[in-house]
Amino acid sequence: MADIGNDPVVVIGLGRFGTSLALELAKRGTEVLAIDNRPKIVQSLSGRLTHIVSADATDIDALRELGVADFYRAVVGIGGDLEASILTTSLLVELDIDDIWAKAISRQHARILERIGAHHIVLPEHDMGERVAHLVSGRMLDYLEVDENFALAKTLPPKELVGIPLGDTRLRAKHGVTVVSVKRPGEDFTYATTETILEYGDVILIAGPITKVERFAERA
Repeated sequence: MADIGNDPVVVIGLGRFGTSLALELAKRGTEVLAIDNRPKIVQSLSGRLTHIVSADATDIDALRELGVADFYRAVVGIGGDLEASILTTSLLVELDIDDIWAKAISRQHARILERIGAHHIVLPEHDMGERVAHLVSGRMLDYLEVDENFALAKTLPPKELVGIPLGDTRLRAKHGVTVVSVKRPGEDFTYATTETILEYGDVILIAGPITKVERFAERA
C-alpha cells in the first residue's frame, strides 16, 4: 500500500485496550477492521465501528478470508489469553504484515511476542503504572518516557531559572535537561528559546535522560 500513514489498520481483540484503540483510530479518520471472537462484543460495537467481524484470529484461513494479509499495519490487543495472543501474532508474521503491534501483560509475554516477530510491544498497565508512580512520588505535572533512557516531563520552573534568559542559565551543562516549551497562565504552550525568560506561574516542558529529568523536577 503506497501511503503508509493513511493505511487501514486491523485491530484484533476488542477488550478495553483494543476497543479504545479501534474507536480512537476511527475517530481520527483511519479505516479500521476490528476482529473479535466474541459475537456479543462485536454486536455491541457494530454501531460504532464500520468494519467489525466475529472471527477466530488464531485460524490463518479466517484471517486470509478477511483480507488481513493485505494490511500494512495490525494490532493484537489480546491480553488475557496468552496462547491466542502469541498464536495470532505468529500468524500475522506468517502473513508478512509489515508493522505488527502487540499488547503484552507482562515482561515475559513481551519478550515472547518480540521473539516471534512483533515489531512493537505495548504494556499498557506497566506503562501507566510507571507514569503514575512518577507523578505521585515527585513534583511532575505529567511524564512521558519516549525511549529506554529519555523522557519528557511537565513541571514548574525552579526559582533559580525565574527571571533569567534560558540561554544564560547553562541548564543543560548543569542539569543535563532542556526546556523545550513554556506555558504562561491562560496561554498555550510555545517553544522555548535562549531568550525566553521564565516567570512564576509558568509551566515548562523539559526533556532529557530519565534520571536527570527526575532529579531536575525535584527542584521545582
